[in-house]
Amino acid sequence: MKKYDLIVIGTGSAMNLVGPILQQNPSMKVAVIDKDEPGGICLTRGCIPSKILLYPAELVREIEHAKKLGINVEIKSVSFSEIMSRMRSLIDEDIEHIKEGLSHAEDIDYYPTIAEFIAPYQLKVGDEIITSKMIFLCTGSKSIIPPIKGLEEIGYHTSDSILHLKMLPKSMIIIGGGYIAAEYGHFFSTMGSKVIIIGRNPQFLPQEEPEVSKLAKKELSKHMQVFTNHEALEIRLNGDFKELTAKNRDNGSLVKFSAEEILIATGRGSNSDILHPEKAGIETDENGWIKVDEYLESSQSNVWAFGDANGKYLFKHVGNYESMIVYYNAILKNKVRVDYHAIPSAVFMYPEIARVGLGEKEAIRKYGENNLLIGYQKYEDTAKGMAMDVKDFFVKVILDKNQKILGAHIIGPQASILIQEIITLMYTPEKNSYPINRGMHIHPALSEVVERAFGGLMRPRDYHAFLEGVTRHHH
Repeated sequence: MKKYDLIVIGTGSAMNLVGPILQQNPSMKVAVIDKDEPGGICLTRGCIPSKILLYPAELVREIEHAKKLGINVEIKSVSFSEIMSRMRSLIDEDIEHIKEGLSHAEDIDYYPTIAEFIAPYQLKVGDEIITSKMIFLCTGSKSIIPPIKGLEEIGYHTSDSILHLKMLPKSMIIIGGGYIAAEYGHFFSTMGSKVIIIGRNPQFLPQEEPEVSKLAKKELSKHMQVFTNHEALEIRLNGDFKELTAKNRDNGSLVKFSAEEILIATGRGSNSDILHPEKAGIETDENGWIKVDEYLESSQSNVWAFGDANGKYLFKHVGNYESMIVYYNAILKNKVRVDYHAIPSAVFMYPEIARVGLGEKEAIRKYGENNLLIGYQKYEDTAKGMAMDVKDFFVKVILDKNQKILGAHIIGPQASILIQEIITLMYTPEKNSYPINRGMHIHPALSEVVERAFGGLMRPRDYHAFLEGVTRHHH
């Protein structure tokens, strides 16, 4: 049995720690294990490859929009294969770089294989048994595959396998109504595929504010078909096409859709079953995520779980933040609690969506309707928004009555950048909106839309009455 001072499973956000730990304790023996290409999900098959694909998609929509501004421009062709191979070569280069580093590091033993627990603090890795009194579980997540009749026989893509496509499918059904479906729907529609999105939730992008989701669905529907509240039941082959039967959950009627390819984007689930955590005295919840306390320690002492492994927030920036918390707690023995009060996220479709902190419903539940204020501003009512000729996009902010920021939601160009000044204030001790009102915003820059959202605050019911008026006036 091989003894280590630290065993790390997974090479995503865990790798933020390995360098600093070895710098501090050069004599430590560390084992790093990963069954997949090193670099973690974000680099190898998640955020980074998808964003390399989504930027050209954004340009396609921008160029189309230019016609409205008097620029007569035409897209001659879009080379799907060039866009895909650029993405793959950028990612492969990074993976190779990490592989090199791990294989040649003197103080790291790198095991590119599956690890499973056989006892507390003991793992079987390939043919070896290894042990350590400190273990980091950063095992990522996997695509959830829904139980649709005929799916396994007919074949399908996930967000992992889609990255290996060489030829553009002429048509594609995306099953799922969350951000992966939205982003890949956007991408494939700009490449020239006929896209159909089928989500089982009544709301498209269910984690967003209803008014954000409604507008997102309306915008995407200009380029593809988006169905909500439909349950995928069965898939069969019909000639060269894959035919999906879905049930409309409103009225129970059956609808048929057909396309060349099927992409499953119904969310991500735990990977921990491979690990057999139960043999190590490590508790998991009903969905298989590894249970952790507020310091990110599992039920087994000195075994820590972060990133997707604990199932809290499946975002790379959260994994990075949690890796820092584990560094404080496991290595420096500092006892720092994890703090999730302002978790930001973005959907890189067209238009972009970004959010941070609470939604309105949660805020009402937590603080009571009478203690809340809501601010709202449309892009088109700022000078820059008018210049860009954008319609309907907006910023919505949620504050308590003392102007402490509780949440923010943006749909429109540059949403992921615009929201940052709000996120940053939510990490100050006061979390107050005062600096946005006092801080000069460049005129006429897009950032004024955020400043103005904090200008006219209303009670939730007045906000909804105002929205009603806006839509009525619009129609």
